[in-house]
Amino acid sequence: MTTDPFHLGAIRIDTLVDGIFEIGREVLIHEDGEEARALAMDAWGDRPLSFDVNVHLLRGPDGISLIDAGTGPHWGPHLGHARKAMSEAGVEPGDVDRILLTHVHGDHALGLLGEADAPYFPRAKILLPAAELAFFTNDAERLALPEKRRSGFEITARLIATYGDRLRPVPFGAITPEIELIALPGHTPGQGGYLLSQGDTKLLLWADALHLAQLQSSDPGAGLFFDLDPATAVRTRRTLLARAAAEGWIVGGSHLTGYARVIRDGGAFRLEPLAG
Repeated sequence: MTTDPFHLGAIRIDTLVDGIFEIGREVLIHEDGEEARALAMDAWGDRPLSFDVNVHLLRGPDGISLIDAGTGPHWGPHLGHARKAMSEAGVEPGDVDRILLTHVHGDHALGLLGEADAPYFPRAKILLPAAELAFFTNDAERLALPEKRRSGFEITARLIATYGDRLRPVPFGAITPEIELIALPGHTPGQGGYLLSQGDTKLLLWADALHLAQLQSSDPGAGLFFDLDPATAVRTRRTLLARAAAEGWIVGGSHLTGYARVIRDGGAFRLEPLAG
């Protein structure tokens, strides 16, 4: 599925919905312990955690880019639909100039891999935060984590084997005149978000800084088990929400439906969806 396009100056942005990810509430965590976690679970309600998995398609003067690539066929039939949505939007894999990865979890990076780990995108450059690549190629860091939390290391190795020197680490800062990579550590150590600018208007695609956007904007201490460094993820979330509210950014995300502005609400925040 493709949502209505969002236009930022000369850049057209289509959200390609890869699918809906659903998981039990037991993965919800909270920096303030079990009582705060229970309150967050009550606020969510007696239902599984559920959120969009999004890929963003950018078309502008510097060509065609994707922000992340979804799961491809690797996570089962409920996900992996971004490829079809991209084709329906008139873009084929060979048309894509670059993929801007936010981090190397499976719902963001596995869509880069075709059958037998052939490159799904035959000519695109794959840009990845240098801090992310450094972490997920460090064997000491891998061994320091429980085995069930090491998927990013395996995915990174597969991407290197598939794309070779087309997988390029980039530092935080300007990627193009219109796109800046900003550090959003915590969910993974090198996670980045992409800040798009046209004149005074800025749109931040904030990756997995928030998964449950409404809950975590009102209660930034709430997180998910998938955050490799939960304390840093909370600090990043608070700083990010405060900056987005103060600077009037529009925000979107890998797991946010649509676009919104961040509004300070007392000691917390809320998201105000854009009209239309």
